[in-house]
Amino acid sequence: MSTETISEYTQLCVWPGTKLGTSTPADLESFFLTEMNTRIQFHTEVQTQPDADENGNAVPDTGGRNDMFFYVHTEDIGAFSVPRLKMGIRWWEDVVGYNDNGHLYTEEFKAAHPLTW
Repeated sequence: MSTETISEYTQLCVWPGTKLGTSTPADLESFFLTEMNTRIQFHTEVQTQPDADENGNAVPDTGGRNDMFFYVHTEDIGAFSVPRLKMGIRWWEDVVGYNDNGHLYTEEFKAAHPLTW
């Protein structure tokens, strides 16, 4: 696991439908460093909320997907920006700010993770 501070890891990423499973955060960080030459720090996993219908009621059989969150080191963002796409990894700002998927996460989670751009 990295000894650098979290302040050097500035870009929050969402990897939809992904769990650590039996891996550790250190395993994940090592994977990205080895396979993509990218330094990351694991943050958390979150269960998505259900979609809402036009009346604000939960849509059955939606939500409950496990999304993994991690930060990318500031110096590695540019090199990581395109390769991440083939893995389905998205910037937090794209998920919430531009793709209108903020409803998938609690207000508390969104408040704790403000958009940075």
